[in-house]
Amino acid sequence: MKRRYWISIILLLLVGLDWVIRAPDSRSRQLTAVIAAQGSAKLKSYPYQFRILKVTGETAFISTPRNVQVPALKALAVLHPEINTKNANDPAFIAAQTLLGEVQAEARAIGLAQPGIKDARWELDCEWLAAHYIEVPER
Repeated sequence: MKRRYWISIILLLLVGLDWVIRAPDSRSRQLTAVIAAQGSAKLKSYPYQFRILKVTGETAFISTPRNVQVPALKALAVLHPEINTKNANDPAFIAAQTLLGEVQAEARAIGLAQPGIKDARWELDCEWLAAHYIEVPER
């Protein structure tokens, strides 16, 4: 075979391997679908879609656009570009921050209500942050 065919085959195998490594398992997809189906109108219409990244034992790891390393104001600036996130006393900013907390708590509650799930932990959604040009901290 010619060299370019071998390179093509290797690239296809690498892409396939990457997909297998990063693809969520069927339980994660099922729980994410449950969050999407059972969520309130507020959760369903929220610009960030919470999803189950993985399930380990009885613990579901739920995606989040914020944590201690990436404060909510960075995510809110993307989710609600019309809000002045530099002014922490702005009523619109406070309302947006409160709404984020409410929909995040609802997604967690739906996940915890599922059979076999006893704990839910937040995991920073590094892919979403990077896609929106938010600096992702080193792990």
